[in-house]
Amino acid sequence: MKKLLAAAGALMLLAGSAQAERYVMITHTQGTDPFWPVVEKAGKDAAKALGVQFEYKFAPSGDMADMAKLIEAATATKPDGLIVSLPDANALGGAIKGAVKSGVPVITINSGLESSKALGALMHIGQPESSAGEAAGMRAKAEGAGKALCLNQEAFNTALVSRCEGYFKAVGQKLNMIDVSNDVAQIKTRTAAALQADPSINALLATGPHVCEAAAKAIDEVGAKVHLSCFDMTPGVINLIKAGKVKYTIDQQQYLQGYMPVVVLHLYNTYAGMLPGANIPSGPGFVDASNAAAVEKQAGVNR
Repeated sequence: MKKLLAAAGALMLLAGSAQAERYVMITHTQGTDPFWPVVEKAGKDAAKALGVQFEYKFAPSGDMADMAKLIEAATATKPDGLIVSLPDANALGGAIKGAVKSGVPVITINSGLESSKALGALMHIGQPESSAGEAAGMRAKAEGAGKALCLNQEAFNTALVSRCEGYFKAVGQKLNMIDVSNDVAQIKTRTAAALQADPSINALLATGPHVCEAAAKAIDEVGAKVHLSCFDMTPGVINLIKAGKVKYTIDQQQYLQGYMPVVVLHLYNTYAGMLPGANIPSGPGFVDASNAAAVEKQAGVNR
């Protein structure tokens, strides 16, 4: 009898696991940017809380063609939903449209707000990037920033370009942006070279946390006096704020970008297409000397 009950229990578990919802998240540059492990953690946390399956994938190459292939491969497995960052709508649009056409609900996160709806995604969860850039630029101008330069680690990423454009719109200058790559050694070298080539530059915007840390080292190396502001958080960025080397960073609360799409897809599949009435903005918010200590333990973990 015990063996029979055990066998029946095992069959029930197998049946339950076979019926469990399964969601796949695919993002870009996870291997080089400390931002993405927080998003991945959030997705796993949401899946655990809801009792659903969760898979996380990224293309180590960082190549958009490779990311598109991941989307196509995931679509072929018929998941209950796809969660996809959208840094390049031209490169990824076909794969996303293919997923939607095959009946897989898609939510875009992080990048691609402006293209999400046109590609058939249910909604977008992320920060309005142009507005976030403007907020950073308005504050930089108020704090005395003069000639500025934006450091972009992903020239193909429309979200990062929007940050730079918004910043320069607010400071009232023509866009001045360079590609510093995702390699921290190159970021430092290229930033230092730019500051040495044009000593009149006294304001930098770093569009990623690792860019921020490398830029701070470049400023020290050159010996320049520069207003440095950044996007996103790591323990290193928090330390730079506390040390007075970074004026502020924009917090887009990437944990929300990983957690909320799993919840939304679960509600969508469980309650006949239930959806929020609008996209979910995860930011922006400022972290500076006034509140850095309060969020320090969350940097790189949940924010």
